[in-house]
Amino acid sequence: MNDRELWSGVLYKLATPVLSNMSAGTLRQNMPVEYSLTWDGRDKQVAYMECFARLMAGIAPWLSLPDDDTPEGEMRRLLRQQALQSYANTVNPDSPDYLLWGEEMQPLVDAAYLVHSFLRGYESLWLPLSQETKDRYVEHFKKLRLITPPYNNWVLFPAMIETFLMLAGEEYEMYRVSLAIHKMEEWYVGDGFYSDGPRFAFDYYNSYVLHPMYVECLETLSEYVSSSYRPLYEKALARMQRYAYFLERLISPEAYFPVIGRSSTYRIAAFQPLAMLALNGQLPSDLSCGQVRSALTAVIQRMLAGDQNFTPDGYLTLGVNGCQPHIVDYYTNTGSLYMASLILLPLGLPTAHPFWTVPAGRWSSQRVWSGEDISKDGGFFVV
Repeated sequence: MNDRELWSGVLYKLATPVLSNMSAGTLRQNMPVEYSLTWDGRDKQVAYMECFARLMAGIAPWLSLPDDDTPEGEMRRLLRQQALQSYANTVNPDSPDYLLWGEEMQPLVDAAYLVHSFLRGYESLWLPLSQETKDRYVEHFKKLRLITPPYNNWVLFPAMIETFLMLAGEEYEMYRVSLAIHKMEEWYVGDGFYSDGPRFAFDYYNSYVLHPMYVECLETLSEYVSSSYRPLYEKALARMQRYAYFLERLISPEAYFPVIGRSSTYRIAAFQPLAMLALNGQLPSDLSCGQVRSALTAVIQRMLAGDQNFTPDGYLTLGVNGCQPHIVDYYTNTGSLYMASLILLPLGLPTAHPFWTVPAGRWSSQRVWSGEDISKDGGFFVV
């Protein structure tokens, strides 16, 4: 089995229970949901929106590849059909899997991940939807303006939604985007890291939210609104590239990585910026495709290729490595865990792309701990 076969097999393993059920309107009925031991009392129905939105944000680039007659292509064709029907069900009040949209604050978060899937797969996942489904999404997205986000990474969620509405040719509120830009510039603390609000937290929220959503917003604005956003975009991209160095060096020779801070049950979503840069052909010049692919493959294999992180029904378990309820945050449920799909973004590159065809390379920690004389980490301050 080559690397791509392993990756696409893991994607299929993650997505099949979710999309096969949601497309049939049976996700609520069939998905077993676990909740944190310290659950904070919010409506438990948030789990289904979290599951679908986060999964789609990670697999959208792969679903956007052209059809072909390979085994991978057959998997993709089936999952795309199921995804399109699932998108329709999420906003159809007559569907058993109509999502929880307005009763809680949490839908603002996962609407942003749904939007991320539309931005990453606009022509393949948004444009094919019926006009009725599109209109329902626009209506639901606009109703989320009633939610005031906390003063932290949440400011990016309305910014993502408004950016998408702009791209889709709908009425949008630019001040929500401008607020996020202003805050992100204020919260940059140097060397590739943002604080999550006024205070810095040492966790992976730079991976889960801050870098990917900020760069996505600025890239879209610079392309479709005004080239004046281009310098901001290039600066944010350089920061994410610097952060990617840290991520690559955090992967041990055995493909472990530090489990730190909030939301550690999102598992390998910690590597989203590295995966996103690979997808977009923007890896730093001294991080080769071969070493990044090898490192991410090893992490994916250790975490998701086996069965220790899946229930007998095929859904993710509540933990980091197996069932570990005491490491779970108060807001986490089974649906939350599908953030893990975000490491799979490079599957959106064609099979013949150099990311998949260049020889495997050893990643930094493998090289240094085997005694190889490698160059030091090129730490620098990105403004």
